[in-house]
Amino acid sequence: MDVDLRLVRYFTVVAEYGNFGRAATRLHLAQPSLSRQIQRLEAHLGVRLFDRSPQGTSLTDAGRAFLPRALSLLQEAERAARTARAAAQPLAVTVGCAEGLVITACVQELRRRHPDGQVRTRHLEWRDTRALAEGRVDALVAYRPLPIPTDGLRVTKLREESRVLVTSARHRLANEKAVSLRRDLPDEELVACVSTPVVWSTPRPVGDRPAPPPPAIDDSYEDKLELIATGHCVAIFPAGDRRAAVREDVALVPVTDIDPCEVVLVTRADDPNPLLDSLERVARTVLGATPRREDDERPEGQRGDLMRSEH
Repeated sequence: MDVDLRLVRYFTVVAEYGNFGRAATRLHLAQPSLSRQIQRLEAHLGVRLFDRSPQGTSLTDAGRAFLPRALSLLQEAERAARTARAAAQPLAVTVGCAEGLVITACVQELRRRHPDGQVRTRHLEWRDTRALAEGRVDALVAYRPLPIPTDGLRVTKLREESRVLVTSARHRLANEKAVSLRRDLPDEELVACVSTPVVWSTPRPVGDRPAPPPPAIDDSYEDKLELIATGHCVAIFPAGDRRAAVREDVALVPVTDIDPCEVVLVTRADDPNPLLDSLERVARTVLGATPRREDDERPEGQRGDLMRSEH
């Protein structure tokens, strides 16, 4: 049986208002026209849906039985329409990238697998904590610790990454093949950031130059790097963050006795975007696990206890 959904909607509005005049106003129809449309529906179904009297309009037993199914029918039709419209939209995803990480190969592979999709990237500063929640990005590749709460988020570990000591090129350790924090920097006061994997030493005087203030939360990456280049402090960065390597006055040296940091993929847990599953598979493959160096295989008691946390 073919049922005209337009007539079904008219029926539900009349049932809601219990009055043809008010229902006609709601539907922007003339009352006689609405009455004729309901009569058409009744004739099509072969039952009387309303009792009409000078006191008003009421549902018949058939009308009361039909109403919940009619409402369900209209809801399912609307869901079907939304699904069709969503399927007609081009696949699109925006992948955010935190400072210091490179996701070019991952994005290229995702584009190769989905040539009809729209894959965009957005570079984010670590202070941009609302990009995922506000929908400016659909996924975020970042280092742990994350600067955002993880409630309602899906966090997928991609790999562990070793860390490097970042010093002035004139520092006594600048030309070493590797350093130990315990052996080579026993007197440095190291402060671990709570929202990035970077560790900073407390600035010290250099010659007759007094110690500057410690890095502040509003300082840019370049501002903080100046403290290293001038020899006032050192820092520990993820090995994959190569931004400091472009400076000739800064040196990067592998660290042997500190826990590695993690690279993760972060998405909204309830996001139905079909490209996100593919992104996770690609990210696991392209950005995924890398083997740890032999000198990273240390007893648990010899790692990760050399610094205090920044509050």
